[in-house]
Amino acid sequence: MACTWHDAQVAAWCRQMRQNAALVPSSTGLPLSSTAPTPVHGSALRQPGFVPFLAARMLGFFAQQMQAIVVAWQVYDITRDPLSLALVGLAQFLPMLLLLVPAGDLSDRMSRKRILAVSWSVAALCAGLLLWLTTLGEHGVGGIYAVLVLFGCSRAFTSPAMQSLLPQIVPREHLAQALATNSMLMRTSAIAAPMLGGLLYGLGGGELTYAVCAVALVLGVLLLAVVPVRYAAPRQPLEGTMWQRAAEGIRFIRSRPIVLGTISLDLFAVLLGGVVALLPVYAKEVLHTGPEGLGMLRSSMAVGEVAMGLWLSTRPIQRHVGKVMFAAVAVFGMANLIFSLSHWFWLSLACLAVAGAADMVSVYIRSALVQFSTPDAMRGRVNAVNMLFISSSNELGEFRAGAMASAIGAVPAAIAGSLCTLGVVGTWMRVFEPLRTVDRLEDAARSSSHPSA
Repeated sequence: MACTWHDAQVAAWCRQMRQNAALVPSSTGLPLSSTAPTPVHGSALRQPGFVPFLAARMLGFFAQQMQAIVVAWQVYDITRDPLSLALVGLAQFLPMLLLLVPAGDLSDRMSRKRILAVSWSVAALCAGLLLWLTTLGEHGVGGIYAVLVLFGCSRAFTSPAMQSLLPQIVPREHLAQALATNSMLMRTSAIAAPMLGGLLYGLGGGELTYAVCAVALVLGVLLLAVVPVRYAAPRQPLEGTMWQRAAEGIRFIRSRPIVLGTISLDLFAVLLGGVVALLPVYAKEVLHTGPEGLGMLRSSMAVGEVAMGLWLSTRPIQRHVGKVMFAAVAVFGMANLIFSLSHWFWLSLACLAVAGAADMVSVYIRSALVQFSTPDAMRGRVNAVNMLFISSSNELGEFRAGAMASAIGAVPAAIAGSLCTLGVVGTWMRVFEPLRTVDRLEDAARSSSHPSA
């Protein structure tokens, strides 16, 4: 079959038909049957279970974002110490660090939907415990940190199971569309969730907000129960110990320098340059606003992400993927640098929106590379490593920002972190030349050489 169309989607369809005719395995490692696959018509939204999955994930995301707003505000309101915000991130990161490897291995051996339901149930319990502590009127933060440790344990199992479940709900023909739709809705929710959290806290304090978080998580578990898993590859017996299987996932990532460079670039850029942990300090001490203003600051990043997501949905990145990736991270660092120096609320909102738009490009590229390059039987372990990088950049980045702010002040800490992000961009452009020179997303699946470092 000759492909003479210039439309990218038609050309991709033609390539897939040639692969099926020749019985060539796909880049994901999913086995192709000896007969032609049944064509799947319609959009991803028409696939059974996709809409309930999106609704359940949105409820869980709303609960997590609202809880993060209230916890950060409560802790800083009690202590007035930026270091206490650093410990908020550390309390969630350490259990994730210890449990992500067994969580990823478990996701490849058991039902991912069941693991996700249990982890969300534990998260609902955590919201209930925070509600109980708030009702008691405790003036210390020890109990809050203890609950956050348990919440970090639940998130360790949530992340690899949820990231690996979507390819089992929709067919591969609609996976790209499903990923884009999922990302768009999550980013849209990220606009409303922090603002709603700040509003609920202003109306009814922590009691009302934590109650809403618990109810949202319970509803998410109920919705997840009706999601059918129709496209899971047959589960194969896994050999070796848990740590040996985890090492396979690490070796898989290391064998693809483009994937390794992408996720490590995101790790160090956010770890060193993220300013989210300092937003309560900026809201109170620099911009002189309340919890509603803090919610707007958190939401402004999501506004930028959604705007960029809309742009990517109509003009997806087709060429020069590596250069676009580095440019996006550089813009992220510059936007955070200007935010660090700003004392104007609306300028700060604009800077965070630009940073969010740049981060959306990074998420878009990283998600596509990981999902399309990974066999289904290994997705749990690979996504566990990926989520370890993401969690390190977020929670450990919050600890880094809070600790630096406690030592040298919030503004100097934010400035130093932004400059470090720009330094990471320059270093990674030299070390990971395959990432800098990669042209198309699908080229990453064919790369198997090690980085030049």
